[in-house]
Amino acid sequence: MTAGDLLTLEELGLFRRTSGWRGGLMVLHAWATIVGAVALHVAWPSLLTLAVAVVVVGGRQLGLMVLMHETAHWLLFPDARLNTWVGTWLCGAPVGADLRAYRRRHHLHHRHTQQPEDPDLTLSAHLPLARRRLLLALLGDLCGWTALWRVAAWSQAGGIVATWRRARAPLIANVILFALCALVGGWSLYLLVWALPWATWYQLATRIRDMAEHGMVEDVSDPLRHTRTTRAGWLARVALAPYWVNYHLEHHLMVFVPCWKLRRVHALLLAKNLGGRMERAGSYVEVIGRAAG
Repeated sequence: MTAGDLLTLEELGLFRRTSGWRGGLMVLHAWATIVGAVALHVAWPSLLTLAVAVVVVGGRQLGLMVLMHETAHWLLFPDARLNTWVGTWLCGAPVGADLRAYRRRHHLHHRHTQQPEDPDLTLSAHLPLARRRLLLALLGDLCGWTALWRVAAWSQAGGIVATWRRARAPLIANVILFALCALVGGWSLYLLVWALPWATWYQLATRIRDMAEHGMVEDVSDPLRHTRTTRAGWLARVALAPYWVNYHLEHHLMVFVPCWKLRRVHALLLAKNLGGRMERAGSYVEVIGRAAG
């Protein structure tokens, strides 16, 4: 099944169309949400507001990755160069991601989804796990162990020159963030409201997203079954599934559709009575339950 089997030529044109102002608004929304959570903690410093900041900022850090993913497909803005610039400096670099490397890897993931050549296969092939192992993995995310492991692996891959090329943009972006935090509330603010969310909640949200998208699918040869769409309420959208990333089946089926149109694609599939064939989960709690063996 392809998009051409489901859409008319007119519908293909409508779904394919990008919007620069919507793309810019989503990037602005991500950073405004981060600033709002940080401001809350600065204005009323406490463990409660810090916990809120960790979850909200960590969720928006994942949101920046989702928006970088949009730029990897040239879907955030009509202009290709603007996609690359925004995806590099305003989305990927602040959370330590390299857009160019990600773009190459991700296109291979779409070409070989759930096949041996899929570079992302290791993210979900080990699922389900024994309940104890899954719990330890989730706790490792929340305590920062996963973040340390990723930084160590990232710094050792490809040699000194390759590591510097990957690290250059993230270092510049985070030096700027550090300076801004130091001006507002001292150098420790950067550690509390940016580094801590990245090392904890962002890692947890990323793992759950990976599990939901391709873990424990029923048929790797069926485009309606080799990835999953997960229902997300408002709380899940804040903490785990920003910018319609939960509609992952629809994204794989129609990779040319901007994220803000994926809900309409989902409605279209249901209207064509394909809901029974689609790999779906009712919530992220359900996904975690499936992953626990």
